[in-house]
Formats: sequence, structure tokens, C-alpha cells
Amino acid sequence: MKHRLFTLVTLLISLTFTQLAAADAGTGATDAKEHAAIETAIQHYFHGSAYSDKARLKQAFHKQARLYLEKNDQPYWEVTANDYIGWYKDANQGQFNGRLGRILNVDREGNLAIVKAEILMPAKQQRYIDMLLLKKLDGVWQILSKSAVGEASSHNGQRILFILSSAHFHGDSNLPTGVSFSEIVNAYDEFARAGFSVDFVSPQGGALPLAYINTSEPMHKKYLYDSDFMYAIGHTLTPEQVVAEDYRAVHYVGGTNAMYGVADHPQLQKISMSIYEQHGGIISAVCHGTAGIAHLRLQNGEYLVKGRRISGYPDEYEHPDRPYFKEFPFLITKTIEQRGGTFLYSPRNTPHIEIDGRIITGQNYLSSAGVARAMIDMLTKETVE
Repeated sequence: MKHRLFTLVTLLISLTFTQLAAADAGTGATDAKEHAAIETAIQHYFHGSAYSDKARLKQAFHKQARLYLEKNDQPYWEVTANDYIGWYKDANQGQFNGRLGRILNVDREGNLAIVKAEILMPAKQQRYIDMLLLKKLDGVWQILSKSAVGEASSHNGQRILFILSSAHFHGDSNLPTGVSFSEIVNAYDEFARAGFSVDFVSPQGGALPLAYINTSEPMHKKYLYDSDFMYAIGHTLTPEQVVAEDYRAVHYVGGTNAMYGVADHPQLQKISMSIYEQHGGIISAVCHGTAGIAHLRLQNGEYLVKGRRISGYPDEYEHPDRPYFKEFPFLITKTIEQRGGTFLYSPRNTPHIEIDGRIITGQNYLSSAGVARAMIDMLTKETVE
């Protein structure tokens, strides 16, 4: 009875997120356009301040903008936009100064927006949080004011790309599905505490369908009420927005929706193999997320999994008599083995992790944190094989 109740609650949660996404689609086009324009203004600021590009900074800030900063024993220090831009010397234009910018949150009401941004300076072990007020004037979004707070930080500036499915339903059915929330947060928490930054990408971008949420579970509760985290998974990147060289690793997250739209997505495949082959990065997957690596090929044409020890959610633990299973486009264990991989797993509800070179895979949500720790250990070594 408990299992049936849990399954029903999971389906209802997934369906609720699906309905919310559908409702949002009504005004989605306008919101997406405005959101993109706001991001453009912030990217002008990020790039301009990182590369001493005054032209980009002038695009970011309104000419009458004010910055409310602090220095030494002066907690209130008002600076004009012109003075701020003047700090960046022409002689340094185009030279990267170590500033890494990332949008954490955007709250827009009409022609006003508040953006929360993170600025990392790993070499100086500093992290700043900027609060930026923007307004759309004459059709253009610009920063009207900025205030910032800084702190010592162990953030290393290295980024991990989580790959997740956009599928809300199993195949062409009306059976709800979603990304395993446990698999997201258990891995994310390990990376965050180790000083890594995480970005999310999905085939369609935008809001993710979520499943298996338990608000009594401390890790779930921690991130469900973390507005920056929820903003990130509500505004995932599209594949077109991803620059492969920015990432040290990719991590395929499970949930049964991982069976749809990821494994055969050419741009996601290209991103993963570029990170792995051109940039010496790691490919990892957990549970049904292993479906995402089943079709990946090396430059020589061979499958990535050939001759490798791979784990994931085994075919043996599926339920062939249930409707969802009939929608699966392929089977994970069978496909991995057909392509020359050795598929390994442990009893149900047991963590199981396989590390084979720069390919790290786990059996289930209980393996998510362990997979992340194995990746962190490999990434923090001086050399990665």
C-alpha cells in the first residue's frame, strides 16, 4: 500500500510540474524574449568587467546608473557608472582578469527586473554577490543600480554540466515521468560543497519535469527552498547555449524520463564527446541517466562504452508488464552489452559505482553522491588520464 501511495504521489507531483509548464507556455514566448534581453545586458556586464571592455560596459549600464559599494572602513560608497567604467584601463582591454560571472536569479515585473549574480575570482579566493536593478528604457534593458557583497571563498571556478531530459511523459503516452530530484540534489550538493559550479542543460531548455520529491527528506527540503537552485532547474540551458570548453565534466541524471530525447540528441552527443575527447573531461551517469551515454561514439567510430565497465539501472529491475516499460525506445543493459560494454550492478537499493578511466557511472539515486565524489577526486588531481 505504501509503495502504491508513493507511486501515486510521484505521478501527481510530476503531473503538477507538467501542468505548470503548460500554463507557463501561454506567456512563455514573451517571457523568454524579455529574459533573453535581460541576460544580454548582464552578459555585457560580465564580459566588460572581465576583459576591460568599456564598450560592453557602456551597453550594460545606463549612463546615470549608480553603484553602491564598500571599501576599507567605508560601508557606503556611491560610484557613478562613468567612474566605474573608468576603472578599466584601455591597456588591459581583451585581457582576462579572472572574473567569472554567472546569473543566479532573475525576478521581472513588467519593465523592471532584479538580477542576482555571482562573481567568482578563484585566484584571489573571493566570491561576490551582485544585486542589480534593471529597467527597460526605449526598448533596451540596462542596469540602473548595483550593490555587492564579498566574502572569502573556496570556489574554484570549474564547471560541471548536468544533462537532463525535458520529457514530461513516457514516449507518446499520457503517463507522467520526470527527472529524479534525489539524483539532482545528491550530486549537486557534493559539487557545490567542493567548490564547483553546476549548470543544467536539457533538450528543450527551460523548466524541468521533476519526480520522486519527498519534502520530509532533508536534502530535498534544503534545495526545494533554495531559490537560486530552483531558478536554475526552472531555466535550464538549451544545447545551443552550451560552450563545451567551459566544462570539466558532464553528468547524465536519471529518472525514467532520461530514456527520452537525450541519448539520440546530436547536439548533446557532440557536447559530451567534445568535453571528453577534446578537453580531457569526464563523462558520468546515474541510474536511467546511463541511457544518455549508450549511443555516444568516439572519433574513431567506436562506441564510448566498448570495453568499459558501466553501471546504471538494470533491465532486470524494470517491470515489463507495466505500461511505462512498453514506451521505452531501448533497454539500457541490453544496449550497453550489445555495444561491447560490461554492465555491472548490485542488489536493489544498494549503491554501486563503476570507475573506468574517465567514465564514471552509478546504479541508482543512492549512488549519485558517490559518483560525484569520485568525479571530484579525479578532477582535483593534478592530471586526469
